[in-house]
Amino acid sequence: MSLTELLREKLVLTDGAWGTQLQALGLPVGACPDLWNVEHPDIVEQVPRAYVSAGSRVVLTNTFRANRIALSSHGSDYSIEELNRCGVEISRHAAGSQAQVFGSIGPSGKLLVAGDITADELLEAFAEQARALALAGADALLIETMSDIDEALVALAAARSTNLPVAVTMVFDTGQQRDRTMMGTTPEDCARALTSAGADIIGANCGQGIEGFVEIGRRLRSATDRPLWIKANAGMPQLVEGNLAYPGTPAEFASFVKPLVDAGVTFIGGCCGTTPEFIAALRDTLPIALAIAQ
Repeated sequence: MSLTELLREKLVLTDGAWGTQLQALGLPVGACPDLWNVEHPDIVEQVPRAYVSAGSRVVLTNTFRANRIALSSHGSDYSIEELNRCGVEISRHAAGSQAQVFGSIGPSGKLLVAGDITADELLEAFAEQARALALAGADALLIETMSDIDEALVALAAARSTNLPVAVTMVFDTGQQRDRTMMGTTPEDCARALTSAGADIIGANCGQGIEGFVEIGRRLRSATDRPLWIKANAGMPQLVEGNLAYPGTPAEFASFVKPLVDAGVTFIGGCCGTTPEFIAALRDTLPIALAIAQ
């Protein structure tokens, strides 16, 4: 199934959170999830398998930090190729013929504007990871949770060298209206820059609950003709008995499907705090939302 065939579904259900799900399965807080691709693949596979069972048509890979820069603080002895290959194999096995596998590429954790890293160093690291994901058989690549449009554009250039479809999603969580990236970039400016640079899918993830993504979706749509990807958190995290908890419920989350469809969103899923139950609630809401939209 190609991306073109997937887009014929008009509204595509992606997966939910990975980090909080792996923590629920025993990953210590602060530990690097990506290392579990080699150390505990059977546990990792429970995450995409549950999402596919809940209705996801796209599942990610557990490779958010699997670039050499982000991994440098974790002291990993595993190669970039091995971590990314295992990540794709795990999600591919879980997806079977029911879902596509998008290779996850997260930020480096370094700031270009602060001089922590150079654009050339970023390009080399992202290209290395993108090649590994492509060679392992990913259907497409997702550059996600980007707060700096300049880093996102470098990652996009690296990912496009694989000739796979590339999605790029930004985090809008700053400013009075929570409608700018950490660097102050608006949804419109991000959409225009990513469209011009050749992104196949553009969107937003993380940073806030789903209610804030309707307007972000509208603003992204006003500046691009590319399919839009939205993955919101299960509300804003709260500290409960010393632990972070997300207050949103599956029903509340799914109630925003129709407004997101009206805003022009194509791919809908969940980010931090969401579970297979959230995806199942979205799945059950999709037919109604699409019928009303028509």
